[in-house]
Amino acid sequence: MSGFMGMPSGTSGGVGGETARLALLWRRYLALAVLVLGLLVFLAFDFDRYVTYEFLHDRRMWLARQVADHFVLSGLIFLGGYALAVAFSLPASMFLSIVGGLMFGEWLGTLYSVIGATIGATVLFVVAKSTVGDHLRARAGPWLAGFERGFREHALSYLLVLRMILIFPFWMINLVPAFLGVSLRIYVAGTFFGIIPGSFIYNLAGAGLGESLIAEHAIAAGEVFNGQFVGALAGLIVMVLLPVAYRAWKSRSGQRCRPSERARR
Repeated sequence: MSGFMGMPSGTSGGVGGETARLALLWRRYLALAVLVLGLLVFLAFDFDRYVTYEFLHDRRMWLARQVADHFVLSGLIFLGGYALAVAFSLPASMFLSIVGGLMFGEWLGTLYSVIGATIGATVLFVVAKSTVGDHLRARAGPWLAGFERGFREHALSYLLVLRMILIFPFWMINLVPAFLGVSLRIYVAGTFFGIIPGSFIYNLAGAGLGESLIAEHAIAAGEVFNGQFVGALAGLIVMVLLPVAYRAWKSRSGQRCRPSERARR
């Protein structure tokens, strides 16, 4: 059977499929370009000057009025702004969590922060994985394949720990799983639950920051990152790593048993 203008239908379908694939690829790279451009604009126009303690001090009453007069709308705007900041990899995640605590209190601020951060991180993950991530894995040598295999075996545990330890930049942890073939389901779950402890700590700092702003003195880091919180966070990390350690021990024990079994035979 012939297609339009006498062309074979298989050829027409092949051309159409290739066009659709190229259009999808173009949209993905366009999304990546928009995210990169947003970050460059933020840095080029010094918008990070608003991510300061002085800005909070000057705007604290205005923020309080917005929450009092437009509580639901303020929450939605904050959540959406947090998602955009994370998607564009802006250096503002910690600051926004503190703002969330200042505006909504530690509990509701944590909820908004976690949801917004998860949405933004997921957008960045999907864009990076469908563009740079797939290309990198196709070009990389066997060393990346081996590393990817090891990471994916314990992807949820590793991702939870990376989110909890608050050492690596947030944008870096958003991107690395995209390069290692982590599934979207594991990524979303690891991100959502992994950032809860850190988000709560920063929102708690923001909630306590209100009185400090009124008194016009900066809150001390020791008031938030005290022994109790550090101990609780360390305990959570140990709990998450226990399954990984057990599987590694079980695997090594199995490998030691196999030679002895062959010797008996």
